[in-house]
Amino acid sequence: MLSLRLPPEIEDRLDALAERTGRSKSYYARQAILEHLDDLEDVYLAEREMDAIRSGVAKAIPLDELMKRYDLTN
Repeated sequence: MLSLRLPPEIEDRLDALAERTGRSKSYYARQAILEHLDDLEDVYLAEREMDAIRSGVAKAIPLDELMKRYDLTN
């Protein structure tokens, strides 16, 4: 269970969207959180990998090598 307070202008927009579409405000809040979580997870994974490359723990692979490895040549 999650409870949060939204500024009135955001609450109004969410109310209007829910009313126009026949979906609940909870549906849209859940969708927004899930989408943003996906983005945040991608960012943190990329940052961790960049730190590993910079520190010498991991090695970057050139794009052309990846393309060949996975047979993605045009």
